Amino acid sequence: MGDPNELRYRKILLNNGKAMPALGFGTLIPSLDDTRRATRAALDAGFRQFDCAERYRNEEAAGEAIESAVADGIVKREELFIATKLWNNNHRPAAVEPAFDASLKRLRLNYLELYLIHTPFAFQPGDDQDPRDSSGNLLYDREVSLLDTWKALEALVDRGKCGAIGLSDIGLEQLKPIYEAARIKPAVIQVESHPYLPETELLDYCKGNGIVFLAFAPLGHGMKPGLLQDPVITGIAARVGKTPAQVLLAWALQRGTALLTTPKNAERARENFDVSELPQDAMDEINGIKTRQRLNEVVKTGVPGFIPQGS
Repeated sequence: MGDPNELRYRKILLNNGKAMPALGFGTLIPSLDDTRRATRAALDAGFRQFDCAERYRNEEAAGEAIESAVADGIVKREELFIATKLWNNNHRPAAVEPAFDASLKRLRLNYLELYLIHTPFAFQPGDDQDPRDSSGNLLYDREVSLLDTWKALEALVDRGKCGAIGLSDIGLEQLKPIYEAARIKPAVIQVESHPYLPETELLDYCKGNGIVFLAFAPLGHGMKPGLLQDPVITGIAARVGKTPAQVLLAWALQRGTALLTTPKNAERARENFDVSELPQDAMDEINGIKTRQRLNEVVKTGVPGFIPQGS
């Protein structure tokens, strides 16, 4: 890889002593064929951190792309940092290890660097990822706590099945009690974050407690009009000779977070990997943006707003 001092190659140390590439690729892509192509394009562009999920229903396609890149000599497995996530219908402790093993098999891997609880919400156990009653209301599981599920993840680390564990789509009020009670502390939290949702208090808590803050939707998930059209962002992009996307990704990295971006083709993958440091006045301008908007209400219901509907 390139110069570790370059922004695009930045790594963040986890609380288990391992390093995580800060610039990551998220695999939330509806089509299986598109998942294979986009994941391979990301590998070719230089991405080494990959985020997957049971809920995305495309782990096998992502795994095939990773396996082929390793076989082709594009990257060594030990250079990759791969995560996947436990979905809400598998929160009961007895279901955690089978769900983990099933993800590992679909990804064609024999270990994971990181395993996350996808949301703090437990759904009714069973095969249905989106269980609802006859009126369309979600069926939650009130018989299991988030700490129960967390302890089952700790057991995976104890058995050497994954290197680190964490939580996704979680707020500070839910994170604190888990952190305080955990025997193995959360290494990473993954939440929506961008200049319209900087999550400063949560970021400060993470920095103070050795937790890596992993931002998803750093480009505003392509919402229009949105961050990519924001006059502050476009003005800085014109001034520094970068695209608005590159400006937003650099801002996220420079404030000390890791991030996930999901370029769908090779050109976008190269663009999103080609980030470089912004001057301080640009950082200050972005930090001064007053707009506040959450794009994904998953933190309130456990149902992600960006989950692809296709197969």
